[in-house]
Amino acid sequence: MSEVNRRDLLAGVAAFTGFATVGLLPGTAAAATRQRPGAVRPPTLTTGDRAVVGRIDIRRAMRHLKVLSDEIGFRIAGTESEHRAARYIAGQLRRLGYDVELQPFPVPDKALAEIRAKGERLWQTAASAQGATGLADGAVLDVGKVVEVPGGARGKLVLFDRVAGKETDQAKAAEAAGAKAALIANVRTDTYPERKAATFTPNLAGTVAIPVLGLAEYHGERIRAGAKRLSVEVTLHSKLTSYNVLAERKASLGNDGNNDGDSDANKAVIVSAHYDTVPGSPGANDDGSGAVLCLELARVLRNLPTRQAIRICLWGSEELGLVGSRHYVKQLDDEGVKQITGVFQNDMVGTSHPAAETYWLLSLDGSDNTTTVAVKDAARRLGHLDQVRGPTARGSSDHESFSERGIAAGNYSWRGNDAPSQLEPVYHTPEDRIVQNVSVERLRASIELIGCAAYDVARRT
Repeated sequence: MSEVNRRDLLAGVAAFTGFATVGLLPGTAAAATRQRPGAVRPPTLTTGDRAVVGRIDIRRAMRHLKVLSDEIGFRIAGTESEHRAARYIAGQLRRLGYDVELQPFPVPDKALAEIRAKGERLWQTAASAQGATGLADGAVLDVGKVVEVPGGARGKLVLFDRVAGKETDQAKAAEAAGAKAALIANVRTDTYPERKAATFTPNLAGTVAIPVLGLAEYHGERIRAGAKRLSVEVTLHSKLTSYNVLAERKASLGNDGNNDGDSDANKAVIVSAHYDTVPGSPGANDDGSGAVLCLELARVLRNLPTRQAIRICLWGSEELGLVGSRHYVKQLDDEGVKQITGVFQNDMVGTSHPAAETYWLLSLDGSDNTTTVAVKDAARRLGHLDQVRGPTARGSSDHESFSERGIAAGNYSWRGNDAPSQLEPVYHTPEDRIVQNVSVERLRASIELIGCAAYDVARRT
């Protein structure tokens, strides 16, 4: 049987099994033939595409996102908050019938702080490991963008605007004035003046005897809007372990789990995202959106016939420097590298920022590979091709770890029209929340694009 005929057979079986269940979602099969959400052209879907889009339930994805972003919230590498998210993701994948592994790896110690008013937790932020740990409370003294502290600071929490490179001077000035803590609010950069400043870790040139916090711009604004008195508590988190959540379903031509001799058990397609966040951010778009894309496609693809295995991989500690994905790739021998035919990495796939109208295909060297070609083809069939740009050369996400080993990989997300560096103003900030920064339409479009592309590749050998 020719390759084309084999893939048509798989697509036909997939369409049948997909549409056989759409009674759970009235009208889904008919909707799969209409203009796709956010697309500018009508679709020309294959039967395989229809099997994918006919199964997608964006409501399920949004329920997962509510758990990750609203209920768990901050998911900081190696801490209990990240572990809660890993357990949740692993549990969902096990319930879908995947073989699931939690892959551990060590991550560095870190100091984190909680800020409260009247006993109620307000925010989380990063803190300096060179500052003191423990609890401090008092009235707030706002001194602005200075490196010296005026009189009257004794017993108070001194609020600074960050002076880059002078954080040590600011912290020591607060200490010398008898302050209980130094709260240093980050400021915007000249490189990206449109972005609100995120939390940061003050790296001091010496130790100080008071807590030193690196606040986001948002925190400074909110404190100045009326917080008269606060308490801060700094905790040093040490001997930390982070986890990759790795799930797999074997190749199968049929819905019964048998490969019937027409699969390649040695090949696999990876759909992936990271699930951790920077300190202080609930990470609805970065990268809760990518994580729930993976969970929903795990459900969509679990019973569709493929000639390759499907791996759903959620990386821990991406925000520390791609630590989780690098650990995973480092464990692969040469045969393991050869097994992976493509990695579809999803990082910030759902922003509602009006200017993020372009769906960017990013590869490490800017060249096409199996995944970028598959996504472009899916975009054409779904009616999104005019909104797609790339491939464009860019790392800074987990596709980089795979590309460095010669594995076909790409990173996919909605970003600004002129360049992939144009991100939403609330990137990495406490305002990266569902209500402020997630578009259901763009998230669904991302799920459809990656689902159709990954399924197309998985039906090949």
